[in-house]
Amino acid sequence: MKTIRVTVAGASGRMGRTLIRALQETQDMQLAFALERVGHAELGRDAGTLAGLPAADIPLTDDLVTAASKSDAILDFTTPAASVALAEIAAQARIVHVIGTTGFSDADLVRLQAAGRHAVIVKSGNMSLGVNLLAALVKEAAKVLPNYDIEVVEMHHRMKVDAPSGTALLLGEAAAKGRGVSLREHEIRARDGHTGSRADGAIGFASLRGGTVVGDHTVTLAGPYERIELSHRAEDRMIFARGALAAARWGQGKKPGLYAMSDVLGLSA
Repeated sequence: MKTIRVTVAGASGRMGRTLIRALQETQDMQLAFALERVGHAELGRDAGTLAGLPAADIPLTDDLVTAASKSDAILDFTTPAASVALAEIAAQARIVHVIGTTGFSDADLVRLQAAGRHAVIVKSGNMSLGVNLLAALVKEAAKVLPNYDIEVVEMHHRMKVDAPSGTALLLGEAAAKGRGVSLREHEIRARDGHTGSRADGAIGFASLRGGTVVGDHTVTLAGPYERIELSHRAEDRMIFARGALAAARWGQGKKPGLYAMSDVLGLSA
């Protein structure tokens, strides 16, 4: 069996180090390159040491072109600007690009779609099996209970910079698909002051930030005299890393395209 050569982008960050540790557990994948941005303070340091492992003899580098040309997949939990640039390099190298980054603009998404014409890109607001199963359940519940009010509440650690979380938006999109409507036309992302009564069909979001919470998400469907609550709590970032590795495996040999984690898990139907 061919060993899949993997580049980890943002290798010195929390998720980057978790991805490196996850790779260490596999038999069919190996860390080939560890990327960081130009000028980063950790450039040159050993990727294994940074991840709390024995030295891997792989120094952090900013040479993404060389990394892409000598890898089979890039795992990327960085920033929208970095992910878009990496997608375009992945398209040139014709390799798999797994994106766990959130907070993309519409313009970013257009560029990712373009890159997906030449590379296998797996992009998801959350890479875990549990969350993607939750999204499938939310879609079905929203379809079966069309008149129930939907609210998505998420909480993350105090350092998270975007809100709502990518996972919350993934769940909101699942609810909208279940209803056969556009999330953009029905979402309510903030409430303050005298807002009036709740609009029929709205999908509301609330974001909490504090402490070291890895990620909590609850979707509430509130109807007459009852509530259904569907929840997921992430206890360790390793669930996202293992999902990203599964996506990188799945993408080997696939036709170019912009895919979701639901495709990887066979939940897209």
